Amino acid sequence: MVAIDLLDMPAIPGVEFLQLDFLDPAAPDRLKALLGGPADVVLSDMAANATGHRKTDHLKIMALAEAAALFARDVLRSGGAFLCKVLQGGTEAELLAGLKRDFSAVKHVKPAASRNDSAELYVLALGLRAGVRSAGIESR
Repeated sequence: MVAIDLLDMPAIPGVEFLQLDFLDPAAPDRLKALLGGPADVVLSDMAANATGHRKTDHLKIMALAEAAALFARDVLRSGGAFLCKVLQGGTEAELLAGLKRDFSAVKHVKPAASRNDSAELYVLALGLRAGVRSAGIESR
């Protein structure tokens, strides 16, 4: 298991941790090196610091979600799963369309721990289709 965060994280047995910005150009390759092969699951709970401006906050979290989805397509094994935090607000349609193309099942899930009035929810994509890569669909 591999984890990345901007903030320091206490050690967890069995988890390799990088304290690094996921958007740092070196981050994907460093994560891939720690993985040592295809992943079964990519989970993104990334969120940008809130500005208080709903549209700006939505765009910022969607940019993180898109980056996570590209990474997932690049490292997941065929049949793998992707779970990602998003905010409701409009631009997630493009992300959903791409995930529906590349995964066999895609749905929204809202954890019980999330407040009812929160725009936060998660996109769950199951069953990465064979041959999907971050640059689009190509043979492996």
